[in-house]
Amino acid sequence: MRLDQFIATSTELSRKDAKRAISRGEVTVNEQICKGANTRLAGHERVALSGKLLNLPGERYLMMNKPAGVVSATTDSDHPTALDLLPSDVTRNLHIAGRLDADTTGLLLLTTDGKWSHRVTSPRTDCPKTYRVTLSEPLTDAAAQQLERGVELHNDPKPTLPAGVKVLEERIIELTISEGRYHQVKRMLAAVGNHVDALHRLRIGKVELDTALGPGEYRELTPEEKDSLA
Repeated sequence: MRLDQFIATSTELSRKDAKRAISRGEVTVNEQICKGANTRLAGHERVALSGKLLNLPGERYLMMNKPAGVVSATTDSDHPTALDLLPSDVTRNLHIAGRLDADTTGLLLLTTDGKWSHRVTSPRTDCPKTYRVTLSEPLTDAAAQQLERGVELHNDPKPTLPAGVKVLEERIIELTISEGRYHQVKRMLAAVGNHVDALHRLRIGKVELDTALGPGEYRELTPEEKDSLA
């Protein structure tokens, strides 16, 4: 890791301000002033800013109950983002692992760990996602069987993988998929002649949305939850 990146990650300074502090001689590495922002650190050095020893924060893993109208992005000029709902001291280096559409609610995972989020979102890993789907019409038995076999989506040459379908109420189902195609759940229901009125993600892998979290609220994942997606 570069020295300026280390300073920015372990403090509230921006990368630019970290470079300025380094050039002013405010940073020491192993008790020696270091003015090279691009100095490479092996990970065992003692780095201090103005005499204060610095340490990299540990990786963070959060779940959020995303409300409707919030986009799954770090920044957006037109809409509030998931990160806007978090305190500023929590958002540093966070990114979203597995996005949701603006009108979709429910389980959203956020982390600072790039390798972990890649495992969660990679199409090569079997990480099923379960949604509660409110439909405009009751789901017919024939349509349920189609979803369970896999359906062909509009303008998509490859049929979907088989889905899990559980009927909860006349117009509410649980749908479990193991892919992450664009608007996949909505397109799957359209392919069997239905329409999604509301969509709520309940589960990613073995991690379930904490029912104690209201819309926009979040908490840290437990070590067991985090490790179940590793």
